[in-house]
Amino acid sequence: MAGSRGRTLVALLRWIMAVLVFPALPAGAAPDQPIPIPVAPGAWMVQGVSALGSAANRNFISNAGIVVTAEGVVVIDALGSPTLAQELLAQIRTLTPLPVTHVIVTHYHADHIYGLQAFKAAGAQVIAHRAALEYLHSDTAARRLAASREELFPWVDENTRLVEADRWIDGPTRLRIGGVEFVLQPVGPAHTPEDLVVHVPSKRLLFAGDLVFRGRVPYVGLADSRQWIASLDTLLGFPVDVIVPGHGPLSTSARADLELTRDYLDYLRRTMGEAARNMEPFEDAYAHTDWSRFERLPLFRAANRINAYNTYLLMEQQGR
Repeated sequence: MAGSRGRTLVALLRWIMAVLVFPALPAGAAPDQPIPIPVAPGAWMVQGVSALGSAANRNFISNAGIVVTAEGVVVIDALGSPTLAQELLAQIRTLTPLPVTHVIVTHYHADHIYGLQAFKAAGAQVIAHRAALEYLHSDTAARRLAASREELFPWVDENTRLVEADRWIDGPTRLRIGGVEFVLQPVGPAHTPEDLVVHVPSKRLLFAGDLVFRGRVPYVGLADSRQWIASLDTLLGFPVDVIVPGHGPLSTSARADLELTRDYLDYLRRTMGEAARNMEPFEDAYAHTDWSRFERLPLFRAANRINAYNTYLLMEQQGR
């Protein structure tokens, strides 16, 4: 009984710290500015807006992480434009005079990597999973960059380029930087083939990339949702108090937030899988599906139909 009371008290104290010490965004901060938000001792995040990328929001729609060590700063993900990355570097200089020595990329989607060139220019080493190489050398990546140079101009322009990692990893990797251990755990193919999460055991902190979308509908795209669900089950085994998701505010209720993303993906697979097996046309299946649990989440209208359609096609393929 005493142990149970102790755990309850610790959980309550952590919740109080999350509310009082770790606000969602500092008072007076513009929502399109990469302002550091404390998430653990010596660690911060910047939080992108809950929207689709546009010139108006400067493609600041994803999160990035900051961990200060005795030797330098480790950044997790590089934001969606070189300008944003330069602003993030300036913000980091207000936290510490130490340089950014490493950038760990959770995956190579545009909103997480178009800022890499600014960190490379500042002397940082880029680390990512080798599975990203296929995408980086693909026509899809080239076309996406070309489209972004128009749609996101002037924040993404002819000078914006795709940046390869300096170090490619192939499996679970432990880094010790300035006395802080970082556990890089591949969890793909899920949201992307190259998905990585970054666990900082000493801080009970997890940077989850886009495996976790907090408080909004995930972007599923052509993801392997079955493996994504399995990866979320893996994340539930990490001993963490705080999760920094790829999108949305930090999570101090790790299990609930992981389960929301998992439940959404599972619901897509169950409903669209049944429709595909019954050869029900997608439009009919979509109209008949009860979306009430998720329809109030941000970006539901923007993302849910394409998520459902891609899942319908995936389940159709897997059923053959």
